Formats: sequence, C-alpha cells, structure tokens
Amino acid sequence: MDQPLVNRVANSGLITLKLEEFFPTQELAIFDLKDYLFMEMILKEKDFRQALKEHNWEQYQGKILLVYCSADAIIPVWAYMLVATYAAPYAHDIFQGPADDFYRSYFLRQLDQLDTEQYRDQRLVIKGCSDHPVPPAAYLEITRRLQPLVKSIMYGEPCSTVPVYKQPRK
Repeated sequence: MDQPLVNRVANSGLITLKLEEFFPTQELAIFDLKDYLFMEMILKEKDFRQALKEHNWEQYQGKILLVYCSADAIIPVWAYMLVATYAAPYAHDIFQGPADDFYRSYFLRQLDQLDTEQYRDQRLVIKGCSDHPVPPAAYLEITRRLQPLVKSIMYGEPCSTVPVYKQPRK
C-alpha cells in the first residue's frame, strides 16, 4: 500500500530561529580617517576641519556610517566627535569601528531587545547557513539567553542538526 508522505520536520514542533533576520537593512558606508592624515601619520586639526566642511555628507543619507582609521596612527577622540557632528543629519546611524565590530555590536543590541519569553519550553533550531554574515558572538549570545528557558537548542537546519543543549529531566 502507498502511504502518504509525512513531513516529520514540520510535525516535530521545532521552532527555527534565523539570526540573519536581525541583519541591518541599511547599507554600510565607510569613513576612513586615514584619508585625512598628513603622511598617513598625523591629523592636523585645521586641515581636517576644512576637509570635513568640504566633504559631501549627503552621500551617507540613510546609511550606517562606519568611522575608523585603517592606518596605524593615533587619532584624537575629538576627531570622531567632529565626524559625528557632520554625519548625524544624514546617516541613519554612526558607528566607530570596522564592519566586523559593527556587526557584532549590532547583533548583540538586537538580541538584547528580543522577547525570549516566547521561546519558553520550546525546542529550537538556530539556523546555521545564511546569506548574511552573522557573527559568532550572536550565536553565543542567543544560546546564553535562551538556555534557561528552552527545552532544547540545536544548530543547523531542521533536517540536519547538531545538538547544543538539552534541558535536564526533572
């Protein structure tokens, strides 16, 4: 006899949590202070202030602006503050540091706002593969936050998972 196909994954009660859904929707833009250094070593205040006045800040409209220096130079804190004063009217957000640092910080902030109570006593799969770079810190943080609440946490895809945590039997 022909038996109907049963989707055991769909009937398993597993909830799939996709961290990539927390990925920022705004485009990232970079403001590298190296381009404003004299001999890639020294920031001259007068020249820097003039360059900031002449810079096209509108290009950052609605974007997340990453401000950092890729050269090995000592940058005074006020330089970051000046960039912020010019960029703030245009940029969606401003972050001091490169993209990897931004993504780590961004994901941790997003996960901090997550209503974890919705996952109480559930069996979770934290989706592994994604189209966006999800930092390892996000996987660590979601596990730390959900472990006290859930029955189990697995990593991967619902059809092929790696067990991470299972609540002890009471």
